[in-house]
Amino acid sequence: MKKVSATFLSSKNIPSDLIKLNTTDVDYIHVDFMDGKFVSNKTLPFSEMKHIGEYTSKRLDVHLMVKKPSKYIPLFAELNTEFMTFHIESDEDIISNLEKIKSYSIGCGLAINPETKVNNLIPYLPYLDVVIVMGVAPGMGGQLFIPETEKKIKELKQLINSYHFTILINVDGGVNDQTKDLCYDADILTSGSYITNALDFQEKISSLR
Repeated sequence: MKKVSATFLSSKNIPSDLIKLNTTDVDYIHVDFMDGKFVSNKTLPFSEMKHIGEYTSKRLDVHLMVKKPSKYIPLFAELNTEFMTFHIESDEDIISNLEKIKSYSIGCGLAINPETKVNNLIPYLPYLDVVIVMGVAPGMGGQLFIPETEKKIKELKQLINSYHFTILINVDGGVNDQTKDLCYDADILTSGSYITNALDFQEKISSLR
């Protein structure tokens, strides 16, 4: 059964939605953090993000869409974080940032944009606990799933298996009950507006498993 990570990127009332998500069986809260540089959008500052734990006891799946992850890794490491992922397309030394995340005993990961080739991950596979495959261009909630993502997920699964690593695949963007079947080889499905725009969060979460 797949795990589900719920993002509040499209949420109109974040505290209320976090409280509602806390009553569901969702596995993780996906925290999208954007600096306005790596992508044009900017999310809440960390000074507000750090209060997430006041509304939910769920483990966090932190997704840093930032140019310089090293600035934010120590901050999010203070929260109830299960995984912390940054983009392979970021500006800093990737291995040192992966090692920095691991130093906090947090699962570390890389995210890859739709145009980035799966093979770019090869040098980093020994360090990874998770890979986020973007099903949309990063930065905005509510986008449609890019169909080519299905092939990319399969390719990544084969790559991981060929090196005999245990690395989770998390698909983020455009995930709903229609597109989940295109994510057959994924371990975690991250979904936002499909869940938070619904009246019954649990029903939508269950439909993704």
